[in-house]
Amino acid sequence: MLSVSNSIAAGLPSYGLYAETRFLSQSYRKFAWKSSYKYLRIRAVQGNDGRRRLVDIIRIIPELSRDYFRSRSRRALFGGISLLGGFYVAQTISLSFGALGVNDVLAAVVCVLLTEYVTKFYYSQPKVTFPIALLNNFKMGFTYGLFIDAFKLAS
Repeated sequence: MLSVSNSIAAGLPSYGLYAETRFLSQSYRKFAWKSSYKYLRIRAVQGNDGRRRLVDIIRIIPELSRDYFRSRSRRALFGGISLLGGFYVAQTISLSFGALGVNDVLAAVVCVLLTEYVTKFYYSQPKVTFPIALLNNFKMGFTYGLFIDAFKLAS
């Protein structure tokens, strides 16, 4: 039977957890666990001493997303996800309003206005950025989904 080491934390000294390395047995010394209490401490940041505040984190999100989407494979992946997302939304709208038979003319008007507005917005921009391209991919998938549903109804 395996013997238990004496380095297991036995209590809560001074009413708080402490970070100490623990072992299950003599044979598992290389699998050390550390308590994560020291990472859970929250301190107020009063000055700008190099620590991140919530506002700073929100400000660096656009830069982080630009760095994340520099890879062509990630751009292609998210473009495909946007295209298929538009297809899914079109199928859902068509199924919902077509099955009920209520307000389907209004739903068609909203769908046409949405696609026309996105087309106008896309082609009025002097420079096409990645989020705008994702919006256009969503519109293309949406239009394709509505066409496919119309072909299904015609047959």
